[in-house]
Amino acid sequence: MDAVEKQVEGDFFNVDSLTISFGGLRAVDNVSFTVNRGSIFSIIGPNGAGKTTIFNCINGLYTPNSGRVIYKGEDITGLKPHKIARKGIARTFQNIELFSRMTTMENLMLGRHIHINTGVLSGATFFRRNSRAAKEEVKHRDRVERIIDLLDLQFARNQFVGGLPYGTQKLIELGRALALEPELLLLDEPSAGMNTEEKQDLIFWIKDIQDELGITILLIEHDMRVVMDISDRILAINFGKPITEGAPEAIQNDPEVLKAYLGEEEIAQ
Repeated sequence: MDAVEKQVEGDFFNVDSLTISFGGLRAVDNVSFTVNRGSIFSIIGPNGAGKTTIFNCINGLYTPNSGRVIYKGEDITGLKPHKIARKGIARTFQNIELFSRMTTMENLMLGRHIHINTGVLSGATFFRRNSRAAKEEVKHRDRVERIIDLLDLQFARNQFVGGLPYGTQKLIELGRALALEPELLLLDEPSAGMNTEEKQDLIFWIKDIQDELGITILLIEHDMRVVMDISDRILAINFGKPITEGAPEAIQNDPEVLKAYLGEEEIAQ
């Protein structure tokens, strides 16, 4: 292993020269970045830039054509999503992926599945108060209750999620990801569909997740106010290629980033 590889694998999380094509379209083209433990790292770019494709490669939905995804020194490229989740990486999606005819509590409890140790036989003893299954159920519900308190979801605890406002459903999806107890959390446009007040609350919750839970966050977000308020570093991409990376104050005035979002004609005006 050469010196470059040693340096890359020594970091908390790295994407190294990631490339993936669909037919003749190169959706992600040689993208590399490093996420430090405990930080909030954001990926921005116009629609179709390849942001969600990067997430899909990270959590195992896609296998890249080349490049590596390295987590805590381990190459996890191409692992199945459930194996990546067990390693401590959780994810939310652009489109809500909740069970609409289940309650908030039930949806959040589903996020505990990788931590459940009781099998079919031991689960049959659930109704015995001191059984192993009953004790484990109490432990998992306690964990979920803490997430409900953190995200102020008490009012929705026993309501079917299909009847809840869109912004609340987005928070429940965030809560379900937190229920996995991740060390790295991938948030794919968490503020989409939220109003201004909900977005402001989301900023505080994301900072709480970082500060109080010590979770490292990799974020995709279109609302630049949200991105600039919470990010430690930002990577801007367009057409699958990196444009620039840096601190928020450097990114927001970068001419190449402005060109990608506004186009050359708008900048000229």
